[in-house]
Amino acid sequence: MNAAAQSDNASVELEIGGMTCAACAARIEKGLNRMPGVAMATVNLALETAHVEFAPDGGASLPDVIRKVEQLGYQAARKAEQQDGAARRRKEIVRQRGWLTASAILTLPLLWAMAGHFAFLSWLRVPELFMNAWFQLGIATPVQFVIGWRFYAGAFKALRSGSANMDVLVALGTSAAYFYSLYLTIDSAGGMQMGRVELYFETSAVLITLILLGKLFEAMAKGRSSEAIRSLMKLRAKTALVVRGGEEIAVPVEKVAVGDICIVKPGEKIPVDGVVVEGSSAVDESMLTGESMPVGKQPGAEAIGATLNKNGMLKIRATRVGSETALSQIIRVVEQAQSSKAPIQRVADKISGIFVPIVVGIAVLTFLIWILFIEAGRVAPALEAAIAVLVIACPCALGLATPTSIMAGSGRAAELGVLFKGGEHLETAHTIDTVVLDKTGTVTKGAPELTDAVVADGFGEAEVLAGIGAAERASEHPLAEAIVRGIRERGIELPQAEAFEAVPGHGVRAEAGGHTLLIGNRRLMEANGVQAPPDALEALRRLEEQGKTVVLAAEDGVYAAMIAVADTMKPTSRQAVERLKRLGLTVIMMTGDNERTAKAIAGDAGIEQVLAEVLPEGKAAEVRRLKERGRKVAMVGDGINDAPALATADVGMAIGTGTDVAMETADVTLMRGDLNGIADAIEMSRRTMRNIRQNLFWALAYNVVGIPIAASGLLAPWLAGAAMALSSVSVVLNALRLQRAKVGRGGE
Repeated sequence: MNAAAQSDNASVELEIGGMTCAACAARIEKGLNRMPGVAMATVNLALETAHVEFAPDGGASLPDVIRKVEQLGYQAARKAEQQDGAARRRKEIVRQRGWLTASAILTLPLLWAMAGHFAFLSWLRVPELFMNAWFQLGIATPVQFVIGWRFYAGAFKALRSGSANMDVLVALGTSAAYFYSLYLTIDSAGGMQMGRVELYFETSAVLITLILLGKLFEAMAKGRSSEAIRSLMKLRAKTALVVRGGEEIAVPVEKVAVGDICIVKPGEKIPVDGVVVEGSSAVDESMLTGESMPVGKQPGAEAIGATLNKNGMLKIRATRVGSETALSQIIRVVEQAQSSKAPIQRVADKISGIFVPIVVGIAVLTFLIWILFIEAGRVAPALEAAIAVLVIACPCALGLATPTSIMAGSGRAAELGVLFKGGEHLETAHTIDTVVLDKTGTVTKGAPELTDAVVADGFGEAEVLAGIGAAERASEHPLAEAIVRGIRERGIELPQAEAFEAVPGHGVRAEAGGHTLLIGNRRLMEANGVQAPPDALEALRRLEEQGKTVVLAAEDGVYAAMIAVADTMKPTSRQAVERLKRLGLTVIMMTGDNERTAKAIAGDAGIEQVLAEVLPEGKAAEVRRLKERGRKVAMVGDGINDAPALATADVGMAIGTGTDVAMETADVTLMRGDLNGIADAIEMSRRTMRNIRQNLFWALAYNVVGIPIAASGLLAPWLAGAAMALSSVSVVLNALRLQRAKVGRGGE
């Protein structure tokens, strides 16, 4: 199980600079994983980050890791805050745009001169200067060695560390065109053909310009793929009004300490997680729960940072600040999911690791076949075919295929209130065929409610319920609070109870409103000689068959009423179960309740299979039995007693309104407490995996088809460069379609 054990390893997130393709990421990853003391390292090309885990007492340190990355020829630094990262990415895009503009301006005359060679463009006037070999050399040189220096630097670093990457392909291809043209220019110097020599300066310059254009598009698209995290970051309050030394002062939210009293005025965001100590208001918590209705807050109620205070002033004592707030934890989970590696990516990594050397071999073979057999002795066509092979074969698309889809898919899932803890869980979820639902707090609300009140003939309903409420208000029984709350919601005022006495295991006895009241089970009634009429006993049996707990009441020794309390089903549970069935999933409810109660709840939810009377320690065993039968199981729960079962399942899903232990153990957190989140999670997993397969297919197909076409001489090098740039951009854009994915309407 993917979450069966929590690692004790220390971990760090690094920003990696200088990566150009999947081979770069693979080389850094391999180098870090070989370091003593490094337990695991994964590098994400799309995010340009590395996640490194250190084994306890392993001997490795953060400076060692950074030094290793730099030895491999790249830059590394501890990951900055997201705002800094976004600013850095914007700065990089501006820089790339500047280099592209300079390259395009210098390349334009060369492209113009090349266009003059085509018969269908014979009408285009080409200035004589543009045809001059020395002029072409003059403007091609800065493109090759100033603007294109990054490719030489990257190729040198890669080759020095014993591997090859996309920079090697670009440097080889453009250098071959440039230096061959340089040789022809020098060789023809002073001759009659000086202005008419067939040169290839435009090939190298156009290739570099097109590659820069592709990199710019790629950077812009990758920036969009982190939109989910940036949207979450924007929810945070920037400042907080705190009470210190008897004065109200505004401080940055980062300066709020645990225990500080924060004043939140109407229309302001709550700055931190805390507890209301004064005031009352309605708070919009839709950013976290998805519920559009504001939630009433009174003293003692919990408040969540980044939620919006609507109409009253609140004083809130901070309990969790900074990285401990609910929103910060959500952001952390999304970041971990986006930077983690899905198992399917191993296929792409293996291919990328051997890709460049194979392509160089094919290019050399192409050159030899052309110069020896196809056009014997002619360097120009052989060189063009070899350059086209080098340039069209780009491992970037292959390297970006998986991480960009994982980023977009997990980001969209987070917007839907579904937090995947890692790419592996996002991948595994699509294989699920069986969903096991805990009952209490998952299918049901997890809190008892007063559902029925049946008053005997001859008694006033308001009077009897007022007496019951008065007696139960003094009780500490778990059901008493639900009874009192339900009676008050009916608008009934409760008198003060007197002579209250709890009868353990049976009920309570009290004086209220001038009457002696007995409230409890049948044994309490029988022990005090109270007889309920046959129609009341029939109603009692019917209510118990529905899984409700029934409480009887007697007034002055005469049966007066019965009230029923039940853990009611969430309004969306039945709809969610129907969605799961439409997705082809088997749905099972598991509970410690008796079979009659369990079947009643399951029937209302539309669940046919029930595992009842399962003890907490037996839940994991039931999940294990299902897995032994070949089922792929998702376990959904919310309580501490669900944690072992969540860890045992193929995918553990915790209801976000449940306990921290359940959420820590689970692979997926459903923030909105709604079972529709299960279907959303599985749908997003299926869509993401389909998107990854599409990306991998097109990335591989592009190279399988493109390399033979280039080798056959049917593709000019500049067209090969354009196709290479387009392949990376198309993969990223296809992944970004996941950010607009709509789920929840009739399944898939």
